[in-house]
Amino acid sequence: MPSFDLEQQTVRELNQALHGAAPDSNDTLWEVANSDGKHAIAAGADAAVEIDIRGHVGYYCAGMNKRASVRIHGNAGTGVAENMMSGVVHVMGDVSQSAGATGHGGLLIVEGDAAARCGISMKGIDIVVKGSIGAMSAFMGQAGNLVVLGDAGDALGDSIYEAKIFVRGRVKSLGADCIEKPMAEDDRARLAELLSRAGIEDARPDGFRMYGSARRLYHFHVDNIASY
Repeated sequence: MPSFDLEQQTVRELNQALHGAAPDSNDTLWEVANSDGKHAIAAGADAAVEIDIRGHVGYYCAGMNKRASVRIHGNAGTGVAENMMSGVVHVMGDVSQSAGATGHGGLLIVEGDAAARCGISMKGIDIVVKGSIGAMSAFMGQAGNLVVLGDAGDALGDSIYEAKIFVRGRVKSLGADCIEKPMAEDDRARLAELLSRAGIEDARPDGFRMYGSARRLYHFHVDNIASY
């Protein structure tokens, strides 16, 4: 079991070791101690391993993650799981802005709250936030799902494309071209699956409202010019 102490070793040494992990290696559990808010920890991992980070992390932790399961025992700074492709990133605390930004796949789970722009420009990632989210979340969301058990801030889903947003709490305001939509059976099934994967047993799809694109801004029309 590889173990890194970031008081004694550098983030670059950790990431280089992760990037060089052999596909058939038995070293499937990596432990990282004394993260102390350092940036870019476990960025670019591309192996089916578990990475256990003991402490808070800074910017872009687990960015570009592919296949790895990353567990952060603390809070995360800007851009956690940014541009994630696959795997799971699980934050046991709160996250700063732009969590899961531009993510193409995988699952991001946040036990606490997420700041502004959670899921900005998401392209297929699934995000489950057990607390509340800040303003402009899912801005220009293209694909994937954002699930929020708490409340959502201003301009939720502004300029959204085909991503879907599920909120159990209150929504302060909706952004341009974002509307509430009825949930079909496949939407309920997908939401139930995400809640189960995030370890949430006491929430039911019926307690959520779904939001998505009104599709008014896909093509230019002079009547909508104030919304562009």
